[in-house]
Amino acid sequence: MDQTASGFRYYEDFTEGEVIDLGSHHVTAEEIIEFAEEFDPAPFHLSEEGGRSSMLGRLSASGWHNCAMLMRMMCDSFLLNSAGQGAPGIEEVNWLLPVGAGETLTGKGHVLARRESGSRPHIGLVQFRFELLHASGKPAMTIRNWIMFAKRGNASEPAGDAA
Repeated sequence: MDQTASGFRYYEDFTEGEVIDLGSHHVTAEEIIEFAEEFDPAPFHLSEEGGRSSMLGRLSASGWHNCAMLMRMMCDSFLLNSAGQGAPGIEEVNWLLPVGAGETLTGKGHVLARRESGSRPHIGLVQFRFELLHASGKPAMTIRNWIMFAKRGNASEPAGDAA
């Protein structure tokens, strides 16, 4: 399948130095609270009052919520239209600035390196640095990790159009 015609990406389609636009996400107080109630019930994630009483000074999204928002942006922008095979882990996560309700975040993915798998000849690994950015351009969070992608020409390729 031709990546340029369909947008479907294999290992060979990533270039060191490439920057991938991950789109944007508008954060609401409701989603901050809903995520916190389910997964991270710290007072500053549960209410505006709890946020004001904290060093953050306002209702703020959990760092894990930031990870989840970035993951969704990655999926929607390129992962779900790729030969992605998962990731062997996360090398680094940095929560740099709080994220509050009413903010619109944007995401960027920077391709840092590529290498072929030593044990799986049909797989290549791509190292990324992902950024979740405030409207000011300052990063709220960064993640660095490798993602595994099938190489073009494998029997495991999807059939038909991926569009």
